[in-house]
Amino acid sequence: MSVETTPRPPAAAGTTDSALRIRTTAGGLEPLDWDRVTRVVGEAVAGLADVSAEPVLAELRRNVYDGITADELALAPVLAARTLVEQEPGYSFVSARLLLDKARTEALSHLAGTPTQAGQQEMAGRYADYFRDYLRRGIELELLSPELATFDLDRITAALRPERDLELGFLGLQTLYDRYFLHHDGTRFELPQAFFLRVAMGLALREDDREARAVEFYDLLSTFRFMASTPTLFNAGTTRPQLSSCFLTTVEDDLGAIFQGYRNNALLAKYSGGLGNDWTPVRGLGAHIKGTNGQSQGVVPFLKIAGDTAVAVNQGGKRKGAACAYLETWHIDVEEFLDLRKNTGDDRRRTHDMNTANWVPDEFLRRVEADAEWTLFSPDEVPDLHDLYGTAFAERYRAYEAAADRGEIRVFRRVRAVTLWRRMLTMLFETGHPWITFKDPCNLRSPQQHAGVVHSSNLCTEITLNTNADEVAVCNLGSVNLARHVTAEGLDTDLLQRTVTTAVRMLDNVIDINFYTIPEAAASNLRHRPIGLGIMGYQDALFELGLPSASPAAVEFADRSMEHLSYYAIAASSRLARERGRYESFEGSLWSRGILPIDSLRLLAEAREGDALDVDFSSTLDWDELRERVRTTGMRNSNVMAIAPTATISNICGVGQSIEPLFRNLFVKSNMSGDFTVVNPHLVRELKRRGLWDEQMVSDLKLHDGGLGEIGRVPDEVKRLYATAFEVDSHWLVDAASRRQKWIDQAQSLNLYLAAPSGRKLDELYRHAWHKGLKTTYYLRTQSATHVEKSTLHGTDGRLNAVSPAVPASPPAGADACRIDDPGCEACQ
Repeated sequence: MSVETTPRPPAAAGTTDSALRIRTTAGGLEPLDWDRVTRVVGEAVAGLADVSAEPVLAELRRNVYDGITADELALAPVLAARTLVEQEPGYSFVSARLLLDKARTEALSHLAGTPTQAGQQEMAGRYADYFRDYLRRGIELELLSPELATFDLDRITAALRPERDLELGFLGLQTLYDRYFLHHDGTRFELPQAFFLRVAMGLALREDDREARAVEFYDLLSTFRFMASTPTLFNAGTTRPQLSSCFLTTVEDDLGAIFQGYRNNALLAKYSGGLGNDWTPVRGLGAHIKGTNGQSQGVVPFLKIAGDTAVAVNQGGKRKGAACAYLETWHIDVEEFLDLRKNTGDDRRRTHDMNTANWVPDEFLRRVEADAEWTLFSPDEVPDLHDLYGTAFAERYRAYEAAADRGEIRVFRRVRAVTLWRRMLTMLFETGHPWITFKDPCNLRSPQQHAGVVHSSNLCTEITLNTNADEVAVCNLGSVNLARHVTAEGLDTDLLQRTVTTAVRMLDNVIDINFYTIPEAAASNLRHRPIGLGIMGYQDALFELGLPSASPAAVEFADRSMEHLSYYAIAASSRLARERGRYESFEGSLWSRGILPIDSLRLLAEAREGDALDVDFSSTLDWDELRERVRTTGMRNSNVMAIAPTATISNICGVGQSIEPLFRNLFVKSNMSGDFTVVNPHLVRELKRRGLWDEQMVSDLKLHDGGLGEIGRVPDEVKRLYATAFEVDSHWLVDAASRRQKWIDQAQSLNLYLAAPSGRKLDELYRHAWHKGLKTTYYLRTQSATHVEKSTLHGTDGRLNAVSPAVPASPPAGADACRIDDPGCEACQ
């Protein structure tokens, strides 16, 4: 249970500490051990700067009452410390340590069968014994794999570092406690270091020297230099090790295939997989059905069932089942597809809980820019368009338009391309969907062009893998914490290389250990072996380096940091190929031809022609040597990099998620564990250094929604460095993403922000993303949908001016888009 959702007990008026009593589980009363409470709080503040025990104890005295229950007393110090976080971020660690004391008591008592307590120092001496007891109990409950007991436990437990428990902030530990730690009937018996070691051992099961690799993996996880994705953390070392994050499917135009697709979705979502479904092959509204001599109701009714299936399978209560439906822009049902998330209209043709995304070919954007017509088709009459991209798609598409003009195609419709583009962007603003993703860059730069076509991305728009009727694409994710790899002097490339090398090995291990729920997923994953190594803590790295997000220096850092990560990741996969063998479908891939991600950018440039691509081709490392090594030695993995949202694992690591700018410097974050006050510790340190951090500053930050722009006494250089997401022009985010994208063989989950949205701004921003060679975009965040959190989140209506290259018009008023902290995006990481 989250401490955030526990109501406070009534205050005790006039009761002294010594007179307070605690109610036992049997209903009796016994003296409250205030000395222990004071000792625990004192231990929680030890070694932390700018915090003290007295404010916590004072808040505690106001809330503890005579007859308080043991459970309430265990939570009361945590709640007391939490109230102080907005004034001093250090109290987040105090809250975490107090929660850790509760978790220790809960775990030790469960394993011992009797109430047992231990302070942090005492626990350090008994952690190895605790781990053995924990392992034995987990296997006994059939939660952990018996294989874990076959490790050399003396060697394994010698690597445990109990002091690393203290590195967790409150949000991180609460997230682990609520959602990740093993439990029996709601009683947690897994502690942080046991959790990290369990995951590490689970990923080392097939290694030759399992113990050495498990220790290596444990060090990476427990120091927050790298974090595996949520499914891996949930399930590694358990009896059902479904460790993969994302699954992509193509739904064929056949009733049996459609219902098989629903079954596959349910089985994949059951064990924490996020789903991306390509629905483009399904014939459109009005198309002829030969078997019944009737007309099709189109793809939309089938999407309704798919959305309901995702909601019904809630992944064991750990998080919501989640799926995203993709449709190409030429599909005859695309206009209905745009309306799927609207709250008005026929509810039988709405999918309120399912994500949607447009799969947009370059030819459509060319028509938009030329203000030309666009033709919509039913895929049963133009079946090969689904598998074509680039120049081949454009030529075949124009041929079908000519055939339609000759009367050879039965179901089609002409629209003005700009009008459809306008509707796409308006729906994106009003409902948060469908997202804008680009088909041609995903395919023209895919290393696996010889093996098939990329028909969609995934739930969070960072995965770009081939799918067909026989193969369900699978990706295995994890993220490097960039904040742990920078100092004030710059990027620590040696440490980054070590981290990336180990991380790639861990992700490759996932493929062989993984529990596959459907055979199509196993066939695809074992044949191609894709992984997706990404980054998080990017904004924290910029703070450490003193680089404002809206600056050429930040764009350059995005380029150079991703270049190094790409180089090390590709080199690590090639090294694994030498050790373990190439992936099965390597021959014929871009890798086998010595074409690396930076080289595939030129393939896109050739297909775009003219000035439709505005990208940077600069590099600094010795790519020639790596090209030759990859060509001759091979690759262990068909795909190596993808930047996922990291909505949950970044909380565990205590850094900003993914490549996101800071949302607010002071706000309330809501997720499935509750509501958490979040203060930017980097800003607080800077303001303290300048003598500006005080109660008035806290009040000003609340008044101005966590932004510094209107606070006069804050220097301009501080405002620039700590500008929040809505204070940074999203063109800077696109430019930084463009520089990263040239190094990435898959894509990146990129949110875009508009403080004062208009049709013209959206039009310019998304065309800019296309011209900059991005493969995908994710949520559009607007001020109207993510208003200030002074105490709670609010939403206000906004109006979007229609998109037009010349004359704007006015569509309906906007509705709330996705919340900034929507837990749905936790499905990837």
